[in-house]
Amino acid sequence: MHLKCFSRSILLLASLAFGISPAAAQKLYDPGASDTEIKIGNIMPYSGSLSAYATIGKTIAAYFEKINEEGGINGRKINFISYDDSFNPSKTVEHARKLVESDNVLLIFQSLGTTTNQAIQEYMNLKKVPQLFVASGSSNFGDAKKFPWTMGWQPTYESEGRIYAKYLLQYHPTGKIAILYQNDEAGRDYVRGFKAGLNGRMEVVREISYEPSDPTINSQVVLLKSSGADIFFNQTTPKFAAQAIKKLAELDWKPIHLLASVSNSVGAVYKPAGLENAKGVLSSNYTKDPTDPAWNDDSERKEWAAFMDKYYPGGDQSSTFSVYGYLTAQTLVQVLKQCNNNLTRENVMKQARNLKGLELGMLLPGITINTGLDDYHPIEQMQMSRFNGVYSERFGPVISSQNDGR
Repeated sequence: MHLKCFSRSILLLASLAFGISPAAAQKLYDPGASDTEIKIGNIMPYSGSLSAYATIGKTIAAYFEKINEEGGINGRKINFISYDDSFNPSKTVEHARKLVESDNVLLIFQSLGTTTNQAIQEYMNLKKVPQLFVASGSSNFGDAKKFPWTMGWQPTYESEGRIYAKYLLQYHPTGKIAILYQNDEAGRDYVRGFKAGLNGRMEVVREISYEPSDPTINSQVVLLKSSGADIFFNQTTPKFAAQAIKKLAELDWKPIHLLASVSNSVGAVYKPAGLENAKGVLSSNYTKDPTDPAWNDDSERKEWAAFMDKYYPGGDQSSTFSVYGYLTAQTLVQVLKQCNNNLTRENVMKQARNLKGLELGMLLPGITINTGLDDYHPIEQMQMSRFNGVYSERFGPVISSQNDGR
């Protein structure tokens, strides 16, 4: 036997003796990964109309700083490269190309927005670079067959819309509905799910859209009030959600107010709108609200607060967006840990599809993260809530979108 072959045989026997396959014994890397580093790309609206979400990117960066200080992931430090696209799809495309072709990141993670992520989705899949845990609830980011390199994270907008419809049919079946929504795929997803849930059993008397570039939505709110509706389905992003809540108060219009979860934040929306004005707003949750005193003695909430104090001291601890960023970063860390020494893009997606019953402390009790070969929707459960002027009180059961007709 040649010496080379003999050496390989010894290595194989040693690997088997220790229960390690030859594939696991060697290190496999794609661009963006090495013995010392994992490069992760991100695109976030740090400026512009959606800049309230910048907290998410800043929290993620802070969490990765924490991970690096603790020794990294399997000994590798995270190099987090995040660019500002101002929620402009052309800038998103430019930044995605830079991240993939110049910065050589292993993957792009948690980039925010529906239209912005749609603008790079085909490119990411053509390049076979993970577009992982997209910060959007659009159902477009859960199509495992058409876009196998793209995966969402949060519940879909359609399933959330169905949850609100189910609530109205149970508690306000004779009401008249007015709808305000953003004129993009995200807004249309919400309305589509909402109407599908209603199934023609309640009347929608007025439906108006707005553009993300609009300075205000005050005129739309005035028109919706004039429709005679006593239910307001408010699918707006934080800046416009705060405007809508204030305008309702000015008009003394007091409908049943359903607000999309993307704007369900005490710090980012209710405080700017006026806490008293926001009292009674209904929404849904899948994360713990840090302003809810029910979590004051919760060990996981204390751990999150300690993290914020140390790594993001300027961060808003009354904002659920800080919780969201924390949870998404924890999810990616779990995926990368599962990758072990096989840090190829293909294995990143394989491990992202292999999350089973993942429990994270700042998710609501009973809500876990699960994925599979054909399941690119990690979170599919929510719970209704009502803002009481101080925090959002949860009520009713945790609802699974899988059991809600989706």
